[in-house]
Amino acid sequence: MRFRPCIDIHNGKVKQIVGGSLLDQGDYAEDNYISEKNGDYYARLYRDAGLSGGHIIILNAAGSAYYEEDVRQACLALSAYPRGLQIGGGMTDKNAAYFLEQGASHIIVTSFVFQNGRIDYENLNKILDVTGREHLVLDLSCRKKGEDYYIVTDRWQKFTEVRLNEQILNELSEYCDEFLIHAVDMEGRTSGIEKDIVRLLGRWDKIPVTYAGGVSSMGDLQLLKELGRDHVDVTIGSALDLFGGDMVFADVLRAIGQG
Repeated sequence: MRFRPCIDIHNGKVKQIVGGSLLDQGDYAEDNYISEKNGDYYARLYRDAGLSGGHIIILNAAGSAYYEEDVRQACLALSAYPRGLQIGGGMTDKNAAYFLEQGASHIIVTSFVFQNGRIDYENLNKILDVTGREHLVLDLSCRKKGEDYYIVTDRWQKFTEVRLNEQILNELSEYCDEFLIHAVDMEGRTSGIEKDIVRLLGRWDKIPVTYAGGVSSMGDLQLLKELGRDHVDVTIGSALDLFGGDMVFADVLRAIGQG
């Protein structure tokens, strides 16, 4: 298990939000933490700690009045840590090359690949033509509906018909270098991990997978390590002291063996 750092950007600021609260209307989100520092500050911090494979997520839609400032913050981070960070949020075949040129190691994509509730293989192949498999991360962020977890799109607001299971992981792993999976209903709530998702990921180990959502203590971190069989990587947002939480960054790295 590795620690994968994050830089979430919303309304032109690095922040941590409650994931399930995000709305395009009014550019609304329930904020947990709004940083006074720019994206490059966090990128340098992660670079100096020797952490690679973290991700930047742009949380405003491309048509938002804040989108250009989001992109500026993202590019500050990418320039401070070239090839050290991935980027997602509104990625398509039209803008992927730009962000790779700005220094992103990978492009993270969800909504462009999941259209009308299904996997759009035409769009998947379009973005693959730009990035190559080695620079593409598929974000399979999901929410529970009934007894199953379904992949959600459009900044986690829309359910698809695609269930998160081993079959879909097997199928989509042929197209990408990694998966990123937010347990959206736990995002920003610091209320514990989504155990069923972590168990599923722990049983499956074809390509790297990063889990995000709900880690709030060293106990959660240990549980994730056990259920994920020590090969599911982890992101911690709101609970981290860098974003106003109680988990000390240096302690987390030591606990995982990266400090």
